[in-house]
Amino acid sequence: MKIRIAHSPDSDDAFMFYPLVRGTIDTEGLEIEHVLADIETLNREALKGTYEVSAISFHAYPYVADKYLVLPSGGSVGEGYGPVVVAKERPDNLKGKKIAVPGTLTTAFLTLKLYEPDFEPVVVPFDRIIDEVLKGNVDAGLVIHEGQLTYSDHGLVKVVDLGEWWKDKYDLPLPLGCNIVRRDLGEEVIRKLERLMRKSIEHSLKERDRALAYAIDYARDLQEDRERTDKFVGMYVNHRTVDYGEDGREAVRLLLRLGRERGIITAEIPEVIFSDEL
Repeated sequence: MKIRIAHSPDSDDAFMFYPLVRGTIDTEGLEIEHVLADIETLNREALKGTYEVSAISFHAYPYVADKYLVLPSGGSVGEGYGPVVVAKERPDNLKGKKIAVPGTLTTAFLTLKLYEPDFEPVVVPFDRIIDEVLKGNVDAGLVIHEGQLTYSDHGLVKVVDLGEWWKDKYDLPLPLGCNIVRRDLGEEVIRKLERLMRKSIEHSLKERDRALAYAIDYARDLQEDRERTDKFVGMYVNHRTVDYGEDGREAVRLLLRLGRERGIITAEIPEVIFSDEL
């Protein structure tokens, strides 16, 4: 059976999927095909149920919950850090500001709306946000992925780290991305994919040097900086990626509930989110 796994072409995703790409773990009879796309594209494809397994933003999950469940492994969770709003000069506040965002279904956008509801979003591909800020086309930019570590290289300053803000406000980690599995695959295949996802992450963490050597090709601005690539991968592939933990799952439900209560999320929040809760 062929299973398409769609994920971002980023160093953290490349690191966690390395064993599946290179065939270093038993796939239990499943034929794995990898599809690479930016996170907002993956969010939109999930609305159509395109891929059997896909990385998406947690913000997008309520809109695809009729088709997918969240796998208990593979999450990107910020432990007191996360997407960063950056600018040339730090403003007093973000109210009414024009802010470049990487997509309106990203968790970064959802969290920014929780932080400051009144701003003008300008959707820009995530890898062009820093350039848009530097050109003065926007007042600020919401950076994700490696941009969280490289913005200061361009002379930009931090306005707010949304993961830090979330931790201070709710004393919880900030769940950003997840891997989802299509419901129509059936329980047997879903259980296999739960095992494979966990084994892939555990194997990469155990064989860190090999997995990092593979992942650095996807590190964009950090390709010549192994130390910072390792730091970024460690931020988003760790024990939380193996398993969210009870507080991690609590954070998922809180984030989605707040989004719904504030009118940012218009879909219903499902009672069952994770595949191992069935």
